[in-house]
Amino acid sequence: MKNRPAYAIDSVDNALRLAVLLRDEGPMRVSEAAQRLGVARSTAHRLLTMLSYRDFAEQAEDRRYVAGPVLRGTTATEPTALLRALALPHLHALVEHTGETANLMVRVGAQIRFLATVQCEQVLRVGDREGRLLPAHLTSGGRTLLAALPEAHLAALYPAPEFDLPALARLLRRVRRQGFAVNDQETEIGVTAVGLPVRGTDGQPVGALSLAVPTARYSRDHLTDWVTALRAAAGRLERDLEVAGQPPRDATQPASRSATTSRAPGGSRK
Repeated sequence: MKNRPAYAIDSVDNALRLAVLLRDEGPMRVSEAAQRLGVARSTAHRLLTMLSYRDFAEQAEDRRYVAGPVLRGTTATEPTALLRALALPHLHALVEHTGETANLMVRVGAQIRFLATVQCEQVLRVGDREGRLLPAHLTSGGRTLLAALPEAHLAALYPAPEFDLPALARLLRRVRRQGFAVNDQETEIGVTAVGLPVRGTDGQPVGALSLAVPTARYSRDHLTDWVTALRAAAGRLERDLEVAGQPPRDATQPASRSATTSRAPGGSRK
């Protein structure tokens, strides 16, 4: 896990964050950009103007800003703004219920991107991961998303000899059986996470939820309660997606149904 640089340049950080938001969440007005970044409207306008100058953004006819030519080659087929907006209340509820940090993530090829983080209030806590990319096969949520893929697709994502595909396939079969995954300090020393998928109306994952806790506070005695809370939150989010209209699957996700879709306690399929 990357730590924030000691001498971070906030203006650069905000510009890069804004570029990611345009790429992942679609068109955005200046006021919306200011709200997401927590900056003044004038600051957001200057950032968008500079991004436009360098072709990372451009202004549409309705005066909203969209991803520019530089970003279009890496833009998902559809924005993830709906998924994030619907998930935020459930992330807040998870944090209130468990007292730990909650995340929403989507798969982008062999990586996962954190779309949202809601931090807990404890002094010792896992911090904000929004916008970060991590290897999907090491993260709890990423593993649950990979577990839904056919092995042929996994082989394309994890070619030999760089990866031990048989070992990964065994791990993912176990994840598929239990319906959740644990990442015990595999992406960051001192951080343990539990994750499970959120499925769309076609039974395929559209994202994953996770709880991230300091390893010093992690205990298998809590695992059942955390998984139950995650399943309940995922089930509520899935129902919201059905009502609102399911956001399209990640562009790298195949259309075939490769995972079982039986309902688990709490309403989530596993």
